[in-house]
Amino acid sequence: MNADVTAKRHTAGRHAATAIAAASARLTRAGVESARLDAELLMAAAAGVSRATLIAGGAEIDTGAAERFERMVARREAREPLAYIVGHREFFSLEFAIRPGVLVPRPETETVVEAALDFLRERERLADLSVVGAVRERPSYPTATVLDIGTGSGAIAIAISANAPGVRIVGLDISKVSLEVAADNARRHRCADRIAFLHGDCFAALEGSAPPFDPFDLIVSNPPYIGEAELATLAPEVRDFEPKVAFEGGRDGLNFYRGIAAGLPRWLAPDGEVILEVGAGQAEAVEEMMRAAGCAVGARRRDLAGIDRVVRSRRAL
Repeated sequence: MNADVTAKRHTAGRHAATAIAAASARLTRAGVESARLDAELLMAAAAGVSRATLIAGGAEIDTGAAERFERMVARREAREPLAYIVGHREFFSLEFAIRPGVLVPRPETETVVEAALDFLRERERLADLSVVGAVRERPSYPTATVLDIGTGSGAIAIAISANAPGVRIVGLDISKVSLEVAADNARRHRCADRIAFLHGDCFAALEGSAPPFDPFDLIVSNPPYIGEAELATLAPEVRDFEPKVAFEGGRDGLNFYRGIAAGLPRWLAPDGEVILEVGAGQAEAVEEMMRAAGCAVGARRRDLAGIDRVVRSRRAL
């Protein structure tokens, strides 16, 4: 590497570091908790490089990149979600395209995927044990059918499909924008042939299909669960930018769970399981709804913050 190239990279690196420091200060004043990280990610996106490359000083910060960075910082300063600005979000070690009008996937929702994969592994193990005195070949037909209610960006459905390619999944959402993004993400992760996305409000999307759907072995959902009293306390990123239909759960935050419980006798197969994300303090109320719908409640699952985040319930045979 000649001296001129080295000098230019050092200059670009100093310019980037100065711009990131100034942006971090702006974002801190705006109330952004992860100000420094966000500033680095915005600069990386503006320069078209990874954050690691940026930190290593390998980014070329020309006039165009600097102008893009300024526009991005202004949007984040207004508390627009980072995922909307950079156009993507990581979930379960997969990258998902995200755009305004689509709920941004959260780390705590990965707990739903973990629980779903546990169920699917246990189901496969029991199937293997049912074959006595013979070597069971892995079937070419689906090992389970999964329904994802309120699929949003497709994060839950695609994460399950990527880790359990034998399942067949149906993702439902009332938002056409979300379904467009989910379909794009499924193609990106090469599982579009294993997931069908349908437009409609909860189980109503399944009615009248030809041929009709059978009950599902597994139903998963991260439904809207924010109650009216909590709405004003939400971070501006959520309250002012993300789609309200994706997080408003009615007066007590439990409206959507009631709808899911009402549909379980029709849509959950015997010995099938329903895995639901819940808000803090909602697990007991949701479990009562599941019991009333004829399900036996299993162990809850906590997220990394120690909050009961997932309720698992299994329909009796």
